[in-house]
Amino acid sequence: MNDGFRLDSQIAVVTGACGKLGPIWVEALLGAGARVAALDLPGAPVSSAFRALADGARERLQRFDCDITNRQSIEGAAAAVATRMGSPAVLVNNAGVDQPPDSSGSRSRIDELPLDQFRKMIDVNLLGTFQVTQVFGAQMAKRGSGSIINIGSLYASVSPDQRLYDHLAGDLPFLKSPAYGASKAAVVNMTKYFATLWGRQGVRVNTLSPGGVLGGQDEQFKAKYGARVPLGRMAQAEDLTGPLVFLASPASSYVTGHELRVDGGFTAW
Repeated sequence: MNDGFRLDSQIAVVTGACGKLGPIWVEALLGAGARVAALDLPGAPVSSAFRALADGARERLQRFDCDITNRQSIEGAAAAVATRMGSPAVLVNNAGVDQPPDSSGSRSRIDELPLDQFRKMIDVNLLGTFQVTQVFGAQMAKRGSGSIINIGSLYASVSPDQRLYDHLAGDLPFLKSPAYGASKAAVVNMTKYFATLWGRQGVRVNTLSPGGVLGGQDEQFKAKYGARVPLGRMAQAEDLTGPLVFLASPASSYVTGHELRVDGGFTAW
């Protein structure tokens, strides 16, 4: 039965591969036997987690420059992946922008929130995901198979609990932007669109929506967040790898148009 979760010799594309969550998906796909094309902005800083994977995987992990807000850049990356690695069977739309709680310099009152900040999240999280899906997904539909996993968020389903952030110092209170959840909710809906559009062409499209992932948060935030989760803690990297491989692999061959929430039960309350 475990063979159904294998991705041996398949090509998987991961956008935003060098950041916080990207290496989690890359490691999961490599562990399932895939060869991974890691896409990220030219000159994007490489996390230590990605660097360690690149050192260990060698030719099974290759880096490609790609700006997902630029159609020409996406098409160039797709052509490079096809030439250097082959035709992708899996696409993980991970690239996105969020608003870190420690970004005190960019805080504003909700009635003064700059439209440019709102627009940037929509441009990257929604329109960028759409453009990457257009380019890579259309190729999958022509070939008659493929699995696309869009990375969502628990905030696609619920509003941020601003009390999680009210202990953070600053001249203005930190407010989680409404643009983040709005963009991720739109991604969930777009997932259903492409799942129904390309189902007959053998392309499955699903959303994986993580809860908060452990990664350097202050102790007070972690305590508040854990108290809000039925399982009592934030997600760890290993909590996300199994669900990603499931959606990418033949194990989920009859699953499409679905949002898989990996949030410890956060959205169950």
